[in-house]
Amino acid sequence: MLGLAITSHLYPLLEADRFGAGRLTKIRAQTVSGAACREVAVRLDVPGRLAAAAPDGTPIADTLVSERVLSSIVEAIIGACYIEQGYETTAAAVVDCFAPELALALEHPIDFKSALQEQLAARGQLVDYEITSEDGPPHERSFAVTAIVAGEVVGRGVGRTKKAAEQEAARIALGPTNEGD
Repeated sequence: MLGLAITSHLYPLLEADRFGAGRLTKIRAQTVSGAACREVAVRLDVPGRLAAAAPDGTPIADTLVSERVLSSIVEAIIGACYIEQGYETTAAAVVDCFAPELALALEHPIDFKSALQEQLAARGQLVDYEITSEDGPPHERSFAVTAIVAGEVVGRGVGRTKKAAEQEAARIALGPTNEGD
């Protein structure tokens, strides 16, 4: 439902010739990512609302603020709204709630991995990503990744997900002047 609502909103707004299907897919993916869902959940105070609704004395686990859990909760809330209110009402609310994330994705698409791959492909090279460490409890995991080209480490990244760490490693590999657009 989340992806459908954002896609249905995006498609008529953007000219296919200007953005292309690949770029539209990336903008949508960034808008509905786990990180974006977490931002929406925090902005709407979902953790606080859940804590307030919990029975007295119920301990609220630290997992409640992890990206994965908050993302799942946001998607569950959207699903419940869809069942209760239908597509049109829910889609409008989703677009409204995710408007800042959509604006950010349109202004600053974050896809350093694709930018690095395109740059390397022009030179006939490939990049490999290697996970060098995983730290922290499952609900608060941190990953370290290296980007390797022709046996040489060209970037190192750390993130709360493997994808985020890979994006950071690719950003470093691209250098300080490349914005990934």
